[in-house]
Amino acid sequence: MNQNLTRRLAAELIGTFWLVFGGCGTAVFAIITRTGGGDKVDWMSGVGLTGVSLAFGLTVVTGAYALGPISGGHFNPAVTLGLTAAKRFNPKDVGGYIVAQIVGGIIAIGAIWAIVSGIKGGFTKQVGNLASNGYGHERGFYSLGAVLLAEALLTFIFLLVILGATHKKASPGFGGLAIGLCLTLIHLISIPISNTSVNPARSIAPAIFEGGDALKQVWAFILAPIVGAVLAGIVFNKVLAPASED
Repeated sequence: MNQNLTRRLAAELIGTFWLVFGGCGTAVFAIITRTGGGDKVDWMSGVGLTGVSLAFGLTVVTGAYALGPISGGHFNPAVTLGLTAAKRFNPKDVGGYIVAQIVGGIIAIGAIWAIVSGIKGGFTKQVGNLASNGYGHERGFYSLGAVLLAEALLTFIFLLVILGATHKKASPGFGGLAIGLCLTLIHLISIPISNTSVNPARSIAPAIFEGGDALKQVWAFILAPIVGAVLAGIVFNKVLAPASED
């Protein structure tokens, strides 16, 4: 592995760590109500939907400006695949990027778990307590069909914003801000739907730690964002990008 690729993969790992730690961590650390000896939590009673949405957006803004010049600031397997579909990223580096992103997310949830384990009164590692995604009314979210549609559609829009905001004809220096604000809006829309993924690495990590239904349902949060991202890359490349894009 060449030194340049090593730096890029390290940046992707750190950036994804920051996104998951900052976003999911805000939700988990903000818990202020616990019932049944910590067996059930209501994390939305803390900073609320707006606070968690801002946390995810701010991690992307800060990560994009700090690490984007090194790796491009993907921090998301769906973004990497969408950029590849748009011919903005070299396919030979896709595997390394995705592995780095997933590892970064897992380390982030591990750090969250290690910290939150010290909460007074205890913290039970059960489905939902580490901000996993889900579908179905038994978890308090929308149906599988609704979640698949929302995740694919929102990831589609997210990739269009990324591709447009980072285009060579876009206003220089504002790409990270536009992308972060877009992710904030996406979370405001879809936290009630599925707890918002649009990022397989963000979903895989808590599912691994929580197990149970979170792990059984994580396939939806891998498939839908990837489908939405790849479609966005194709549409942007074929329909929206100027002819000189090649």
